[in-house]
Amino acid sequence: MTIQARNPLHGITLEAMLNELVEHFGWDQLGREITIRCFTSEPSIASSLKFLRKTPWAREKVESLYLFMLREQRRNASQDR
Repeated sequence: MTIQARNPLHGITLEAMLNELVEHFGWDQLGREITIRCFTSEPSIASSLKFLRKTPWAREKVESLYLFMLREQRRNASQDR
C-alpha cells in the first residue's frame, strides 16, 4: 500500500473540503473554529479558495479541521450501530 492510499486527503480538492466544512459547520461556526477574515467577513467559497491557495498556514488549518470532522463523523456513525 502506498503512502497516498493511506492519506485521507488524497484526491479531495480544497473546494470539496471547504464545501463539506461549510455544510457541516456553517460559516459562523467555521469562522469561530478558524479565525480568518475570509470566513468571518462576507464569506464565500470563491474568496476563501483564493485566500487559502495563497496561504499555506490557513490551508493547513482547514485540512486539520476537515480531518477532525471526518473522525467525528466516523465515531458518531460507529456509535449509531
